[in-house]
Amino acid sequence: MTGDGAVTADPQPRPRLIVMASTFPVHRNDGVPAFVLDIAREQAREFDVTVLTPMVPGAPRSERLDGVDVVRFRYFFSRWEDLADGAILDNLRANPTRWLQVLPLVIGQAQALRRLVRQTPPAAIHAHWVIPQGLVAALVAPRVPTIVTTHGADIYALNNPVLVRVKSWVLRRAARVSTVNADMVKRLVSWRVPASRIDLLPMGVDLDHARSANTGLVRERGRIVVVGRLVEKKGIAVLVDALRKHVTHRDAAVTVVGDGPLRAQLERQARGWRVRFLGQLGRDDVLREMGHSSVFVIPSIEAASGDREGLPVVLLEAAAMGAAIVASDLPGINEALQHGTSALLVPAGDAEALGAAIDRLLSDDALRQRLGRGAQQRAELYSVTRIGASYRDAVHDVIRSEQQPVTAKALRLRQAQQ
Repeated sequence: MTGDGAVTADPQPRPRLIVMASTFPVHRNDGVPAFVLDIAREQAREFDVTVLTPMVPGAPRSERLDGVDVVRFRYFFSRWEDLADGAILDNLRANPTRWLQVLPLVIGQAQALRRLVRQTPPAAIHAHWVIPQGLVAALVAPRVPTIVTTHGADIYALNNPVLVRVKSWVLRRAARVSTVNADMVKRLVSWRVPASRIDLLPMGVDLDHARSANTGLVRERGRIVVVGRLVEKKGIAVLVDALRKHVTHRDAAVTVVGDGPLRAQLERQARGWRVRFLGQLGRDDVLREMGHSSVFVIPSIEAASGDREGLPVVLLEAAAMGAAIVASDLPGINEALQHGTSALLVPAGDAEALGAAIDRLLSDDALRQRLGRGAQQRAELYSVTRIGASYRDAVHDVIRSEQQPVTAKALRLRQAQQ
């Protein structure tokens, strides 16, 4: 009620959105990829967002992070509960005993989602990764319109016939599917997912954060930087091979940022050469390493399992910082950056071509500067603000689509009663 006695309507409650993910940071600067948090933060501009994610060591059970409610569910004995600490597929390959945690994680996620849906029914669910999040949403909350976002490993790997059928079923029943590169769109269509329900929506990059992190940094002559989990698909073994056999620039030295199951093997391969392994760093420190690079490298390959990148967010961050980039010519990467204008693209797995491109950039200041400017211009297209708005629109669309049949049915009923 206002001061003059007039009654004011209560503000319209915001729709509730549950975001499901299996990889999620404990805090913004812990080094875990934060793309789900970045998109959820943008969605929280118009929705009440709750992120449901597995427990990881050292994390609180619940918290509010960047305007987003985060709920972490328990699923295993706390001493060994580490399946979701990083990338699940990589963790399974590193330690096969972690397979004991897979079924409990799926069950724990299903129970936690059921509780959230019963407490306050959501208007929609946004499930990142087809398995397990998309599958759990389809089984536990089949009446809630769901957007399933695929990122790469969930499409390129896990492709035995049974799992393909499961993934196809999940994706075909989703209200909307988004994916991060055009090649994955084609794969989804080949799995009989209607093209009309597929959106090409990559993850976004926080341009302001990248630019502020770049302030005052000086690029160091000869410094080559690579960032990523130390797993096969990142192609870091190819980069070390290129340094040993094909890079001739006298100042060339590689800094590897990241950790993972292949670290010991890669350190042995790089012994005697100028390669530093820094391990996993916080997000701000990663950006600082990028800002000091003369050349930033994404040497991604297709792993023996078929797994490969969708579109690395770290590539977009490096582009936003104006890095001179050498990257593998793979789907997603070659959609974000263009050879000769915003990066040098080389055949994936070709150490000789990778080494030649690195040599070329280390020896040509003007080319590095020109490609860096071109990369910054391309990064503008991937602003998390712009991408986040597209994801908000997608959620609104699936909510409206769910409401329209009900509205039409009610209208027909009223007309029949008149």
